[in-house]
Amino acid sequence: MNNTKEFPMTQEGFNKLEEELEYLKTIKRPEVVEKIKVARSFGDLSENSEYDAAKDEQGFVEQEISKIEDMIRHAKIITENGDNNSVNIGKTVTFEEIPDGDKEVYTIVGSAEADPFEGKISNESPIAKALMGKKLNDTVTVPLPNGNDMKVKIVSID
Repeated sequence: MNNTKEFPMTQEGFNKLEEELEYLKTIKRPEVVEKIKVARSFGDLSENSEYDAAKDEQGFVEQEISKIEDMIRHAKIITENGDNNSVNIGKTVTFEEIPDGDKEVYTIVGSAEADPFEGKISNESPIAKALMGKKLNDTVTVPLPNGNDMKVKIVSID
């Protein structure tokens, strides 16, 4: 039995992860090593806050590298299929709220590349979970964090 978590993502999201990993390994990691070296030169390490901060930053960078390597290793690239009839990862969905008609547009992506400020929501979010598999013109009930529900009508799937 395989308990490895897959990370669904678009090719664009995969490429961004690879770029971030490259940056962390080639630029950020050497910067932190240099900070540690400089802090060491200040002498007594027991009361050296610069050294402690640099070591903490090194731990964070190494943890981030490890996390991204794991996500890349277990990435599941979502390919565009020609089916624009139902909502799925990689699709951009436009819906309008019922009854007030406010329109919202979201692209559903894997959790690794979610960025709500750019209109990219995780397939694990309540909105995406409610929309997944639904079709054009479907009316969907989306549970909100405050315990209420929002009704929306899907007006386009790209």
